[in-house]
Amino acid sequence: MTDWSTLHDAYGPAHTVPGLLDRAIGRDQEAIDRLWGRLCHQGTITPASIAALPPLAEIAKSEDAGDWALDLAGAVASGLLQHHGADEEVARCAATLAELRAMAAARLRSGLDGKTYLSRLRAMLAFDGQILWSEALDDFTDFFVTVACPHCDAPVTIAVGDYGCYSSIRDWNLGDVHQVALRSAVPHELIGTGRMLHESAVRDGRQRLAWGLTHLFGRAECPGCGSVFGIADEYAAAHAPAPWDFARSHTKDAF
Repeated sequence: MTDWSTLHDAYGPAHTVPGLLDRAIGRDQEAIDRLWGRLCHQGTITPASIAALPPLAEIAKSEDAGDWALDLAGAVASGLLQHHGADEEVARCAATLAELRAMAAARLRSGLDGKTYLSRLRAMLAFDGQILWSEALDDFTDFFVTVACPHCDAPVTIAVGDYGCYSSIRDWNLGDVHQVALRSAVPHELIGTGRMLHESAVRDGRQRLAWGLTHLFGRAECPGCGSVFGIADEYAAAHAPAPWDFARSHTKDAF
């Protein structure tokens, strides 16, 4: 049983968290808002945030009342690679995270509004330990990232969205110069995370998301040296922290 008096949340001692959880079961909006503030204040995760994952999972089992709990748990999971000082507790939550992942996957379906669908997909990735892709996933209306060319080390801007799908060398005075069209991936050739995300988007009729994913997991040409590289590979190399193996407490390859 959790001793909340020994834990802290974003505002200090966490002794009020269990009472807020009890109130939030009945969809008390004030309690839900306060839980978000205490357990995931501006994305910051504390030991109380991690201790709250099992009760949040129990609340989330009730689909009528529990979607907010699933979303909050997903936000907590997105921050598990922070320096929160509770690594052992994270390891003990492996079964809870797997259960939450299954619930998030089960509630991914057509008919959700775009924001909710993307949030649910991000949560599923976070519960799976794939924090990088949970953070990077976008609706691809205005998606820009910068990666280093693996051959000449030039900073290459990747654009996917309404402004076009291209690689470029960004000039802060002239804009994106030397634009080169991206080479989108062939859907049936996608593997790993890219394939899973694309298949989910296609299944649920998220055409824009599926389209964007073929570009994110496609290839780009460096406008500087002309070499071609995998966008997702270079993005992961530049941005991915060492992923956490929730079950065994050691690092593993997220791909």
